[in-house]
Amino acid sequence: MDSELMPFDHSLPDGRTVHIRAVRTSDEGDLLQAFERMSPEARYMRFMRVVGQPNIERLREALAAFPESGLGIVATVPAHDEIDIAGGAMFLIGNDPKSCEFSTTVSADYGGRGLGHALMSTLIAAAKQRGMHEMEGYVLSKNQPMLKLAARLGFSTSADPDDGSVRICRLHLASRLDGTL
Repeated sequence: MDSELMPFDHSLPDGRTVHIRAVRTSDEGDLLQAFERMSPEARYMRFMRVVGQPNIERLREALAAFPESGLGIVATVPAHDEIDIAGGAMFLIGNDPKSCEFSTTVSADYGGRGLGHALMSTLIAAAKQRGMHEMEGYVLSKNQPMLKLAARLGFSTSADPDDGSVRICRLHLASRLDGTL
């Protein structure tokens, strides 16, 4: 298996520091806590539908599937109960072993502060290291912050032919082997 993501600290432009590392099965409680802190609108933007309660079984399946089926990363910050998850991102490998689908979430306290860029840059580098050729994600058309981030990272964006409210963001990784993001 490929080398594991090495944890690192990342300084945000506003002076705060987050610790970025691979997600662990032991993060389940902190991930559920992060979900509870999300506003209904943030949940809708992330899951593209109204989600009142987390699907704990699906969360456990995803956590158990890493790293074989993809990679999940989290950005943590110190908290009174040890850590809080300020944001996370993941890619999942589907039927095509050279293609993966991304998703990302950043807490409201860290939105617009560069954390999404740091998470996605880390995810892109890890996907390239794993030999992925393409990364794609489905983003609501009204999720302008994510669409702008995807554009800054070099993703092309097109309308989803099956749903006009969704944009498909694609990044060809194989042609970006020079290490720039």
